[in-house]
Amino acid sequence: MPEIELSAGVIDFTDTGGDGEVVVLVHGLGFDESVWDEVVRELRADFRVVVPVLPIGSHRRPMRPDADLSAHGVAALLAEFLERLGLHGVTLVQNDAGTAQLLVGVRDERVGRLVLTSCEALENYPPGIQGRTLHAASRIPGGLFLLLQSFRVPFLVRMGSSLGGMAQRPIPYALVRRWYGPLLSRRAIRRDLAKFCRSTRKDTYLQAAEKLAEFDRPALVAWGAQDRMMPPATGRRLAELLPHGRYVEIPGAGTLVQLDNPGALCAELRRFIKETA
Repeated sequence: MPEIELSAGVIDFTDTGGDGEVVVLVHGLGFDESVWDEVVRELRADFRVVVPVLPIGSHRRPMRPDADLSAHGVAALLAEFLERLGLHGVTLVQNDAGTAQLLVGVRDERVGRLVLTSCEALENYPPGIQGRTLHAASRIPGGLFLLLQSFRVPFLVRMGSSLGGMAQRPIPYALVRRWYGPLLSRRAIRRDLAKFCRSTRKDTYLQAAEKLAEFDRPALVAWGAQDRMMPPATGRRLAELLPHGRYVEIPGAGTLVQLDNPGALCAELRRFIKETA
């Protein structure tokens, strides 16, 4: 994978290249670029698709010990990544984490279109039982390490209170091993995740929502119709806050819309980009 050195450390990314419009796909907590593989395969013929591996759990390279890995710090890294790659007018697509929202009104000059799929927003942060459990475990000495051991057991992973509650379709355990391998094997990666979790502020996305009304470019909110962790009502409220926002639901999908129904998500992305060209 190509890599780039940013202020917090070196991060990996994938880039399909080409001269098409640039689509940047942003993953959530505990995932890496592979969570977007099906979407990349469907879009790469017509778009340049870029996927950074952000340092929020499944990254393979630990960040510098003094790196700001709060939600705002990770958003700043995303903005720095777009700048360093010289990307302009990108279609920025966010899933699970709310990172992209934190660029609006702050460092969104390189964003031409904003797409929010099921993600943290408004008062739903940390989101669901999964987010609250992770946040609580990070504040107990050794708690995060103990919680992560559950990802060694496929049965526990499939439970509704774990990854199983984020998708309507079974998640291949090979992907789970890939995503959680760095956390289970490297103390420095767990340190990075703990920094992120411990910096959680309940009002982070409520404050970000105040700036959404300033976003004067096209926006699409594409929510999983069966999402239990990020309720569709939250997505509808986000779309109403965005001046040029449109709301659609992805059928048969939970939080991980790109895994549950990548075809429908890609169709909505293509339609959105074409209509706002």
